[in-house]
Amino acid sequence: MKADPAVQRRLLDLAQVDAELSRVTHRRRTLPEIAEIAEAEKTVRAKTDALTTIETTLGDLNRDVKRQETEIDQVRAREDRDRKLMQSGSVGAKQLTDLEHEMATLQRRQSALEDDLLELMERREAVEADVQHARVALDKAQEALSDAARRRDSVLADLESTETKRTADRKLAATQFPEPLLALYDRVRKHKGIGAALLRSRRCGACRIELDSNAFSKVRESAADEVVQCEECGAIMVRTGESGL
Repeated sequence: MKADPAVQRRLLDLAQVDAELSRVTHRRRTLPEIAEIAEAEKTVRAKTDALTTIETTLGDLNRDVKRQETEIDQVRAREDRDRKLMQSGSVGAKQLTDLEHEMATLQRRQSALEDDLLELMERREAVEADVQHARVALDKAQEALSDAARRRDSVLADLESTETKRTADRKLAATQFPEPLLALYDRVRKHKGIGAALLRSRRCGACRIELDSNAFSKVRESAADEVVQCEECGAIMVRTGESGL
């Protein structure tokens, strides 16, 4: 294949645009924020689960406290009823003795229930503190996630802008090449990653391998408008004064 040497040199500009587009694609796939977001999401889930567990414990304690308070109120009501009955003077000696015994039992029961209630309330107070700490931890985790997402979105927006501009540049640049040359360039780029590179000091700019004597002789003997390719990577080698020919 033949192409004007000046046209071949313009392949270097096209290759530079394609290299930048490749960097944009690679950067988009390997953003550190992506891994950071995944880790932050994992942390948020863990903190959410921890908060749910603690809030469930607090709910159970609230129900236990309410049940204990209800039982204490019932004991007090029974005690008040017995006291009023004893003070009414309408009960006989045996019933009075029974009421006194029941009053003593109710007082012991009330004292035990109140001790249990105090313990429950102390536990609830500690768990309420744990809930507050868990909420703060969750808020911090969510804030870290939001921050990472904002930074990712900002970088992606910049990459999108660069990609849009360079894609337009490539579309315009592609019109400057004859179809056979552009097709060869695109085919090599698709399979090897780089379609064209400068031959500098006997070294292919795509694979960085120095041409051996036979390969270098073939290139040197080729006509200026001959399109030559690297025997190692297939890239079109663009020859200039830096090629060492």
